Amino acid sequence: MNKTIRRASVFALLLVFALLVRATWVQFYEGQALADDKDNRRNAIETYSAPLGNIIVAGRSITGSAPTKGSDLKYKRTYTDGELYAAVTGYASQAYAPTQLEGIYTDLLNGTDSRLKSVMDTLTNQRADPGNVVTTIDPDVQKAAYDALGDKKGGAVAIDPKTGKILAVVSTPSYDPSSLTDANAAGVAWKKLTSDPDKPLTNRALRQPLPPGSTFKLVVAAAALEDGLYSSVDEKTDSPDPYTLPGTTRDLTNENPNAPCTNASIRTALRYSCNNVFAKMAVRLGQDKVKAMAEKFGFNNDKQDVPVRAYTSVYPSDMYPSETALTGIGQFDVTATPLQMAMVSAAIANGGKLVSPHTVSQITNSGGDVLQDYDDDAGSKEIVSSSTAEQLQSAMQTVVEQGTGTNAQVPGATVGGKTGTAQHGENNSQVPYAWFTSYGKSDSSGKEVAVAVVVEQSNAARSEVSGNGLAAPVAKAMMEAALKD
Repeated sequence: MNKTIRRASVFALLLVFALLVRATWVQFYEGQALADDKDNRRNAIETYSAPLGNIIVAGRSITGSAPTKGSDLKYKRTYTDGELYAAVTGYASQAYAPTQLEGIYTDLLNGTDSRLKSVMDTLTNQRADPGNVVTTIDPDVQKAAYDALGDKKGGAVAIDPKTGKILAVVSTPSYDPSSLTDANAAGVAWKKLTSDPDKPLTNRALRQPLPPGSTFKLVVAAAALEDGLYSSVDEKTDSPDPYTLPGTTRDLTNENPNAPCTNASIRTALRYSCNNVFAKMAVRLGQDKVKAMAEKFGFNNDKQDVPVRAYTSVYPSDMYPSETALTGIGQFDVTATPLQMAMVSAAIANGGKLVSPHTVSQITNSGGDVLQDYDDDAGSKEIVSSSTAEQLQSAMQTVVEQGTGTNAQVPGATVGGKTGTAQHGENNSQVPYAWFTSYGKSDSSGKEVAVAVVVEQSNAARSEVSGNGLAAPVAKAMMEAALKD
């Protein structure tokens, strides 16, 4: 064999060897990454080759699967009362990445979760029968919130204070997840939804923090009582009306100029929503103490998972005293979600202890065997003392019985609440946000619920926008549904 042939043979062998090395690398080292690639069509084919598991509310599946025609994706997701539950389920789409519970429990619902596999499934490398997600949602409370919000733009959350179970998560305007499930039609629906100025895909209950306005005064009051700045909600404060913001010539006034806000007690200040009292209270406490109390309630927590991750509710740092004063009335850079403000009321209603809020009770396999019980795993922590909680409960009841929150009264129940009207836009140039947070307890059954509602926009005239006028009736409807025998 001459030299030329030998060299050609060696070169050919090197090429074959390189090819074998590359094939081995792709198969054993890059194979999983390629298999998991979102653009790998085989994943979608596998996911939709059989019916998915279901999301369950009160023993009833609110999701399903239906056969498709003329597609290599054999099944598509379906939804019962899709618009009602969209803020809970999210969507599972043949064209887009799943969201909300559909996204978090993708592996469970499509049967690839390792906890679902039997020994035979493992040996044969077969996909297991899909599991199910059992939610904590109460369908009556969910529907009450959805119907009461109606054509308003807003969000609402209801929590059982003793268990942490989230009974309702509602965001309006909503959308029908079914419009996004079929790859052939999803593109048109997606374009329509994403171009809608009302942003129906935004989960306003969990993922759109807004200035909470006067509902945040509950946090400031809690800080003042816990710190010992005031010994009770009926102790007089040193609060001039109007209150001049420190370091400025700007006077902070009250919505009702005739309200008895000069040196008002916490009870009276909550009843009439006196800005001067809580602005000065925040300054006297100092931003660090107010921030510490806010964080105990859940503000500044960037990992608030229920299990959907809620956007962070914020209490700011590094402020001038005048800015600290404005945070005392839930303005400046303070933001909160309805979930966060429902957590504030839940902790107060539960004697100062906050049980971890959650929307999923259990996940199960196809036979109903429990794989994980989130109700048992829900921990709790003390936010304020039972004495402080009892005093705030009493003051919140005064708000509903005799103050700015009378529209939240529920016959046969003890209700405490706090209204809020938050400025919107530069110099409050846009329609304000209307807030209401409350708790209710049935006088006969002892059932309890905590709720928070924000109305971002409605058809009401600007002069008619208030927490009591727009948000409190929604909260009332939710509490009535939750507390009925």
